[in-house]
Amino acid sequence: MIDTHIHLDEEAYAPDREKVIARQRESGVEAMIVPGVNAASIPAILDLCRKYPGYCYAALGFHPQDVKEDWQEQLTIIEHAIREYRNEIVGIGEIGFDYYWDTTFKDAQRIVFQRQLDLAAELDLPVMIHNREATEDTLHILKSTIINQKSPITGVIHCFNGSKEVAQQYLQMGFYLGIGGVLTFKNCKLSETLEVVPLDRLVLETDGPYLAPTPHRGERNESRLMIHVAERLAQVYNCPVEDIIEATSRNARCLFGIK
Repeated sequence: MIDTHIHLDEEAYAPDREKVIARQRESGVEAMIVPGVNAASIPAILDLCRKYPGYCYAALGFHPQDVKEDWQEQLTIIEHAIREYRNEIVGIGEIGFDYYWDTTFKDAQRIVFQRQLDLAAELDLPVMIHNREATEDTLHILKSTIINQKSPITGVIHCFNGSKEVAQQYLQMGFYLGIGGVLTFKNCKLSETLEVVPLDRLVLETDGPYLAPTPHRGERNESRLMIHVAERLAQVYNCPVEDIIEATSRNARCLFGIK
């Protein structure tokens, strides 16, 4: 299994981070991608991924919830780092829109998102897209960017939990859908959406330390727990769990250039 989205640099893993990483290896996790959220996260993510080369992979980006009064300064630092460390990172993320908690900086979120999408197109890097309560704006900015850019943009719709209609629009633009613990939650309707999603357009993710799957809901999430997501996907696609793991890992390697 490959975890395409885990915040291993966060404080939740600080007490035993080395043991956590060792445990994932022992459990059959082949690789983990660690996304950035702001300028402050850059050194920790790069140091972590340099310490575990070929196993932990870095992405850098400006999370919409971190877009505050100093967004211009933050964006300049992050854009510079993405260019400087282009050969060390596998993607730009976590980026996007978040209107759930606060819309004070809604206009700034749009500028930040657009700048990072343009940079992804320029540097030929996939993106990790966060969308919370902003599906219409997310679809609009992606479609307009793809039309305006000479290079196509690709990436993952992180923590996807939308409708069939929305899923088809993302797929038509060439995006993959990131599937995590939410799929295992009671009353989740994502399995119905997946009826229109081919297996070759899915990747596994945790969003650790958050969103641990059932039966570990409420615990600190780890990549090894993706097996519960894979098992649920196997039920949805009516295939062996090994097929799910093989397909999603192949998709992740193809998208992010992981060997």
